[in-house]
Amino acid sequence: MSGRSTEPSALPSQKGSLPLEDDAPCPLSDLVKEDEDLPDPTLDRDILRQHLNVRDICVLILTILAVFYSLYFTAPILLPFVFALVVNLMMIAPMRFLRQKLHLPKHLAALLLIVAMFGVVGGIATTISVPAAGWISRAPQTLPALQSKLAVLRGPIEMMQRDYQRLSGVFGGYRPSGSHAVAAPIGGETALSKLGTSVLAGTREVAGGFFSMLLMLFFLMTEGDTLLRRIVEIMPTFRKKRRLVQITTQIERNVSLYLATITMMNFLVGLANMIQCWATGMPNPLLWGVLAFLLNYIPIIGPLTGVVVYFFVGLFTFPSLLYALVPPSIYLLIHVLEGETITPMLLARRFTLNPVFVMGSLLFWDWMWGISGAFLSVPMLAVFKIVCDHIEVLAPLGHILGGSRRRSLSSAITAQLQSEP
Repeated sequence: MSGRSTEPSALPSQKGSLPLEDDAPCPLSDLVKEDEDLPDPTLDRDILRQHLNVRDICVLILTILAVFYSLYFTAPILLPFVFALVVNLMMIAPMRFLRQKLHLPKHLAALLLIVAMFGVVGGIATTISVPAAGWISRAPQTLPALQSKLAVLRGPIEMMQRDYQRLSGVFGGYRPSGSHAVAAPIGGETALSKLGTSVLAGTREVAGGFFSMLLMLFFLMTEGDTLLRRIVEIMPTFRKKRRLVQITTQIERNVSLYLATITMMNFLVGLANMIQCWATGMPNPLLWGVLAFLLNYIPIIGPLTGVVVYFFVGLFTFPSLLYALVPPSIYLLIHVLEGETITPMLLARRFTLNPVFVMGSLLFWDWMWGISGAFLSVPMLAVFKIVCDHIEVLAPLGHILGGSRRRSLSSAITAQLQSEP
């Protein structure tokens, strides 16, 4: 995948043709037909019997486990590459504008975009680093005030701890030694100092991964088309060549549209939260607006984390517990308006995913690659669905991964039964 659109007409040609089975010249634009039907998602028993048996299923399971094992231990190498692929999809429209409208060479256009992105990220990081460090340094002094404000919740929290310990004793095969388990006190200053140390220790690794991602992104934006053409050329049949171009074209269209849409909406969410933090009197509204922008890339868990963060910042800032609930309430209202109304309306006509699989992908990749996997979970699920849609054996799985349709399930089944002979 390249830094500009892999529309068939926009792909660079190599002597204007690709070698086919009969060595007849065929431009890459002839390999994609917009009106070609995708594989039928209905399960075909003959295909299943032909492709699947007990031995093949066992080999497939072992292969999947080996792949997951490899992905887990090669994360430092793979993550910059995967991030570069995702950011490359977001750069398609700017790259096309610089090349077609301003007629810049592709290497210069890619370099300008990377420098601009680096400048934006560096500027934001520099702007919010000072207030973030200030909040971390002031946190130990504000912990006593926080404990006094949360005194009304001490009873329910202790009851939940006792119930949790009882359940752990029942399911773990042991019982607590006493009727009331006393939790060991946690030093707030010690915990925060450990947090600061871990953050500083991870800064070097994050910086190294970021520069590796930028380097890989530059070569993807400049040489991605050539790489795609080489892969298409080694496909043995014309049908496989065309199918590969269709898959890459649809990935670039749908995933880039998804990334551009959610980036725009996340920017608006961050701007709205920055304004509401300024209006409600929370300090450093830019810091919390940027935090809301970043957390909104993580479905469900990210906004919930933002609500909790806003609540505790409100406790640190405002004297009243009731007033501290105002910023997180507004944050939640903004998220519901954006996540449940505006964004689905913008994406529903083009590309949707089943929320069950979105949540499953989020949890899995968060466990596999941590916070980076949580950011990448939805784009990778979207790519997987598109690949499934174009492969006959996996077409039913791609159909299941799809989001909701406007018509009801009963009407869809009725239409399918009426179409059958």
